[in-house]
Amino acid sequence: MIEYVKTILQKVSFSNYLFERELRKGLRLISPNEIQEFKDWCYLMFGKAHHIILNRYFQPTF
Repeated sequence: MIEYVKTILQKVSFSNYLFERELRKGLRLISPNEIQEFKDWCYLMFGKAHHIILNRYFQPTF
């Protein structure tokens, strides 16, 4: 399921609204043991463009 969520986020990353909506939905689909991997991937892929949104759903990584 994590690969599906990643694909969707890549497709909607042009829009802050769509990105946040799909991130919220995606977090419900991902199993708890995949969350850290998903968080790391999100910050790597979208950290510059969507850092404010990511910080709402994850603890920021420093």
